[in-house]
Amino acid sequence: MLVLTFKALMVLLPTTSATSLTPTNLPLPPPSRLWPASRSPTSITGTNLSFFAFQVFSHLSLKERCLSASLVCKYWRDLGLDFQFWKQLDLSGRQQINDEILTRIAAKSRNTMQINISDCRNISDTGVNSIASQSPGLHKYIAYRCKQLSDDSLIGIASHCPFLQKVHVGNQDQLTDESLRQLGENCPDVMDIHFGQCYKITDEGMVALAKGCRRLQKIYMQENKLVTDKSVKAFAEHCPQLQYVGFMGCSVTSQGVIHLTRLKELVSLDLRHITELNNETVMEVVKKCKHLSSLNLCLNWSINDRCVEFVAKEGQSLKELYLVSCKITDYALIAIGQYSTTIETVDVGWCKEITDKGATQISQSSKSLRYLGLMRCDKVNEDTVERLVQEYPHITFSTVMQDCKRTLERAYQMGWIPNTSTAS
Repeated sequence: MLVLTFKALMVLLPTTSATSLTPTNLPLPPPSRLWPASRSPTSITGTNLSFFAFQVFSHLSLKERCLSASLVCKYWRDLGLDFQFWKQLDLSGRQQINDEILTRIAAKSRNTMQINISDCRNISDTGVNSIASQSPGLHKYIAYRCKQLSDDSLIGIASHCPFLQKVHVGNQDQLTDESLRQLGENCPDVMDIHFGQCYKITDEGMVALAKGCRRLQKIYMQENKLVTDKSVKAFAEHCPQLQYVGFMGCSVTSQGVIHLTRLKELVSLDLRHITELNNETVMEVVKKCKHLSSLNLCLNWSINDRCVEFVAKEGQSLKELYLVSCKITDYALIAIGQYSTTIETVDVGWCKEITDKGATQISQSSKSLRYLGLMRCDKVNEDTVERLVQEYPHITFSTVMQDCKRTLERAYQMGWIPNTSTAS
C-alpha cells in the first residue's frame, strides 16, 4: 500500500532530490505539466494539483507521513507538517510519545479535534493538559489503559474543551467522581462516554454526569462495582436520547434496569453479568423499546427459554441476540427460528443443554439467521455442524473446529505456507 501511494505521490508532486529515496526510480513529468508557469507549489490550496496531492497525503498514516514521505524533499516535509493533518491524532501505543513531544504537537496542530493516546505510558497529566489548552475545539478524547493519568488530565480536558462529544477513558484506575462532575458542568455536548474499569467512580459522579450531559447517546460501563441502580435510573431520567447502553458487570439489578424502558430510542443494550437480572425485566424492556436491535444477556444464568421465546416474538427490530452461558435449551433456538423474522446473529456458546436438535431446527426454520455461535456446546456433534455448513452456506457456524478452519483458510489466502520440515 505504501509503495503504491509513493508512486502516486511521485507522479503528482514536484520533488527536489527524491529519486534516490523512492521505491522505484519513476520518471517525473516535466515541471510545466505539474505546475503552471505563473504558480509556485508553495501553497497546498494553490492549484487543483496541489489539492489532489493533499488528498493523497491524507491517506498516509502518521508513521508513513512523518518517517517516510516527509524525508523525500522539503516540499513533502512541509506538506506533511500542514496543520490540517494534525487535527486527528492517533498516537495509540506509541511509547516514544512523552509530554515534550505532545506539547510540540499541540503547538503545531492549531486546535486538534480528535486525539487517541491509548496505551501511551509516558504521557502524564501535564502533557494532556498541554494539548487541551491548545485545543478548545477538541471533540474526541480517547485514552484507554493510561493508568498513570489522574483526575487532573480529564479535568483539564473538561475545562478547556467545552465542545467535547466523545470521552473514552476505560481502565484508568485513578479517575474519581470529580472528573465526571467537571464533565457534567463544562461539556453539555458530550454524547459518547466509556468509563469501564474505572473502579473509583460511584453513583455520585454518574448522576452528576447524567444531569449535565443530557444529549448522551452512548454510555458503556464495565466492572464498575460502585455503580448501582441509582446511576441507571439517573441516565434513564435525564438522557432520553440514549441509544447504546452497557452496564456489564456493574452492581446493577432488575430494579435499575427496568428504568431503561423509558428510553424510546434504545438500539443496543449490554447487560452481561448483571448482579441480579430476572426474566420479567428483560421481557418488559424488549416490549417497550421498539427500536432495540442488539441485546446481550451473556453470563446471566437466570435467563431461560420462556424469556427467549418472548424476546423472539416481541423483538420486532432485534438483529443480534447473545446468550452465552444462559440457562437455555433447544427450545430457545427453536423459538427463535419459529417466531423471529429479523434476528441475524445468535450466540449460545457454553449453553450445555443445546444439542444437535436445536442447532438443526433453527438453521432450517430461520430465514434471517446469518451467524450461530455454538462454542463449547458439547452436546452438538461436530459432524452435525459439518452437515449444516454444507446445507446452509449463508450461515456462519462458530465452533472451535470451524473457527480454526476459517483461520487457516484466511492464512492460505494471505500466502502462508506451512513448514513441513521435520525438526532435527
